[in-house]
Amino acid sequence: MDRLREMETFVRVVETGSFSTAARYLRIGQPTISKTIAALEDRLGVRLLIRSTRRLSPTEAGIAFYERAVRTIAEANEADVAAQGVASGLEGRLRICSPVTFARLHLVPKLGAFLDAHPKLRLELVMDDRTIDLVAENIDVAIRLGTLTDSSLRARKLTQAKRYVVANPAYLARKGVPTNPVDLLEHDGIIYGQSSGGQEWIFRRGTSETSVQLRARLTLSAAEGIREAVLSGQGFAITSHWMFAPELMSGAVIPILKEWSLPPMELWVIYPSGKLTSTKARAFVKWFESTMITSK
Repeated sequence: MDRLREMETFVRVVETGSFSTAARYLRIGQPTISKTIAALEDRLGVRLLIRSTRRLSPTEAGIAFYERAVRTIAEANEADVAAQGVASGLEGRLRICSPVTFARLHLVPKLGAFLDAHPKLRLELVMDDRTIDLVAENIDVAIRLGTLTDSSLRARKLTQAKRYVVANPAYLARKGVPTNPVDLLEHDGIIYGQSSGGQEWIFRRGTSETSVQLRARLTLSAAEGIREAVLSGQGFAITSHWMFAPELMSGAVIPILKEWSLPPMELWVIYPSGKLTSTKARAFVKWFESTMITSK
């Protein structure tokens, strides 16, 4: 058995947790799976799996081998596609998820170019501000904003954007323009309930640093609600450039306290754990990264 097939067998055993399930997936006999893993451990001279009566678990060496094997298999699949000359003709379903407002403003308007390049591809975009279970929802790749707190995720940071304090000109005319972060305590705060920053923010200007615990006049669970509340003049919000990009350009909202900086908003792509990254998903991420960096 060649080494690539050996890697694929090991990957399936780790992901399924058993020889029998891996055998059914690969459509080969369980004894063949057992012999392959035994031969692999013998060749490498290390124990890769811990066997129990209920499940197989990878050792530390097994985890390292698994991670490298996943990358090697994905790269080999991509090489096959490129060699066959069908890289521009990806087929089948690709299921992506993204926060609602980000997708509406920055992804959906541009998807036509990606789909035109791959006419046999069927793309499903799940737009949801919640952090959903990628495996349960059968997601191939997810777009997420903010600071990741789960270290177990297979993630890659693509880029980041500035955060601003923004408000509608009519609101500022009515309430006045804050000149210091502490002034925000006298204003109506609109808080995004799922924000990675929450209500406490660190403002920096040169060597100065000011921490402000914002007082929420209105808390909303969806970014679309934040947009409407700010645009209708109900208060200020702390948000990324991405959320109000059209309005910042048109002047419908105004950034304030611009001499103070806030932590940037990070943009990530997330892959479901325990699932091989498809060529389709990798092609989408490559296109998406190029599109976002070009549009900055």
